[in-house]
Amino acid sequence: MLETETAGKIAPVDEKLPLRTLLAFGLQHVLVMAASPIASVFLMSRVLGFDAALTSSLLSATFLICGLGTLLQSIGYAGFGSRLPFIMLPGGAPIILFIQIAQQYDVATASGAVILTGLFYFIVLPVFKRLLRFFPSLVIGTMLLLVGVNLVKILGLLIVGRNPEAADFADPGNIFLAFATIALTVLMARFLKGIFKQLAILGGLIGGTLVAFLIGAMHTDNFSMTPLVGVPDVLPFGMPTFDIIAALPLMIFCMISMVEATGQTVAIGEVVGKELDKERDVARTIRGDAIISFLGGFFGTSLIITSGENIGVVQATGVRSRWVTVAAGCMLIVISFLAPFTSAIQVIPDAVIGGTGLVLFAIVGVMGIEMLRRTDLRDSSNMYVVAVALAVGLFPILVPGAYSHFPTGIAAFLGNGVAAGAITAAVLNALFHHTRAARQPAPEAAPLDKGAQSQS
Repeated sequence: MLETETAGKIAPVDEKLPLRTLLAFGLQHVLVMAASPIASVFLMSRVLGFDAALTSSLLSATFLICGLGTLLQSIGYAGFGSRLPFIMLPGGAPIILFIQIAQQYDVATASGAVILTGLFYFIVLPVFKRLLRFFPSLVIGTMLLLVGVNLVKILGLLIVGRNPEAADFADPGNIFLAFATIALTVLMARFLKGIFKQLAILGGLIGGTLVAFLIGAMHTDNFSMTPLVGVPDVLPFGMPTFDIIAALPLMIFCMISMVEATGQTVAIGEVVGKELDKERDVARTIRGDAIISFLGGFFGTSLIITSGENIGVVQATGVRSRWVTVAAGCMLIVISFLAPFTSAIQVIPDAVIGGTGLVLFAIVGVMGIEMLRRTDLRDSSNMYVVAVALAVGLFPILVPGAYSHFPTGIAAFLGNGVAAGAITAAVLNALFHHTRAARQPAPEAAPLDKGAQSQS
């Protein structure tokens, strides 16, 4: 049964909106997230030297798998998918690990590593489910704050560029475009009414693109109306090669991804007002990530995982229906077969997408702060949990390459500030609130929630 009812009313997350509303808000999600698959495929293609035809096929495949994953997470079936308004995207870290495996071995081994990792999710999930009690609001709030900071940094680099030596690094024109997009978004959110106000993110994105066109900052070199249809190839690199040793970096990351999926599931559940069974619903999210990543391996993609990027969209618009992301998933599948749409999306300047993302991802950080407000940070135990976790998590985010001389597996874990900070918070939360000494009778608690203790 896909709809849940409370007191005879359909819950907001299950509400089926009018078709035109679904299409409008679904398109908003698609345009906000489109930069991620495009950037991932182009990075992979440039580094590994793929030709234009293979690049086009991989881009179509990535949109297809993201669309199928979005449908699975939003609708849910047989314990797969959270039935929450999630968008699925290729993870940044998995793309880097895929490239490293391909360079060290070959692309067939990299694809085999993705397939093996998809299976590995199912092996470790029963163990991970037993650890979910160590992820209360104290831990999830810290993680969401780190997610917000990390994503803002990533989008900041999209605006100014990644290479300080490049001639166009920190181009004032790009920064102007980003902040013009933000300004248009704010103006629309402030002065428009009804559905147009809720579509302020989409309006800002379109407005920023028009500004780019007017000042000559929009380049259409890659746009083409032909071919009309693009079909992704199955096994584009030939039969996968299965090597467990080669797959280890991605397997390690999958455990990091489980931690991130936990925080994202709790966060989106709060945004849509759905009471979650954490053990059941987080497991559904992770199973969805696992089966879609497994499928993606046969189409040449890296891991496709649940994204926190759309949490900000849902929070900003107030539209909580998971059928909006069902519409977005359908659009992604259509786009995967229509090559001109893929070309058109690529025309949107990076700075415009970056400006939109800055707002949305900062909202994710604000949600983390809101969750932390529910705990008593005057309590020294909670204060140390948050402070040390932020220190561990922010260090690699703010100081890139800090662990570059560490072994690959360790560097992949410690260099992921979100995962390192979240696991640090979980370990310290267990130390302060779940050890025998922590269970000893204590003085009467402060009026605020003691955080981990009350949620364990």
